[in-house]
Amino acid sequence: MQIPGSVALVTGANRGLGRAFTRALVARGARTVYAGARDPSTVTDPGVVPIELDITDPEQVAAVARRLDDVTLLVNNAGVSGSASFLGAGTSDPARAEMETNYFGTLSMSRAFAPVLARNGGGALVNVLSVLSFMTLPQVGSYSASKAAAWSLTNALRLDLAAQGTLVVGVHAGFIDTDMAAAVPLPKIAPEDVAGQTLDAVEAGTYEVLVDHYSRDAKAALSADPEVLYPALRT
Repeated sequence: MQIPGSVALVTGANRGLGRAFTRALVARGARTVYAGARDPSTVTDPGVVPIELDITDPEQVAAVARRLDDVTLLVNNAGVSGSASFLGAGTSDPARAEMETNYFGTLSMSRAFAPVLARNGGGALVNVLSVLSFMTLPQVGSYSASKAAAWSLTNALRLDLAAQGTLVVGVHAGFIDTDMAAAVPLPKIAPEDVAGQTLDAVEAGTYEVLVDHYSRDAKAALSADPEVLYPALRT
């Protein structure tokens, strides 16, 4: 599909990568850019339409899908990280919150908008994933699990929606220069770069975007022994 003339909805659009997506869509000539956020007053960029949207609220998701019946491109960007390990969190609450947003929220949005995309010619659905879909880090183990689940969901949606002509794109990145990765003392990719690579992929009909060397290296190592991805296992 082509970005000029498209009608896009971006979730988690009030800051970080979501905001970069809305700006890139406007700059590339999208006809309408809906910017979903729990608090729509935090969406302040010109050229976008703020939409109140909590992707963990199924009733609100369904209502938004009924209202925005012209969408041809859905960008599932909204996500949360509790920055917790499985055994160090104390409770399962961070893991549940991450799964509710990163997996179940993405599933809810995809289910609600799949018929909308079909009626509008197929279009495209983008899921923002992570290098942590491919591997895990102990300090963010539950976040990694939620992104791995979202990666599996993305693969299933790609097969489910192929018959209706919907392109499903999975986006994997290491560390993006946003608030979520602010404490990470490693090189980061600009959110504008991620958005640009993703929209290029949508227009090219590409299924997967590995935006940096972290994601490319991790994907390449999946067929190797676990010690390749996890050097700490070597004795």
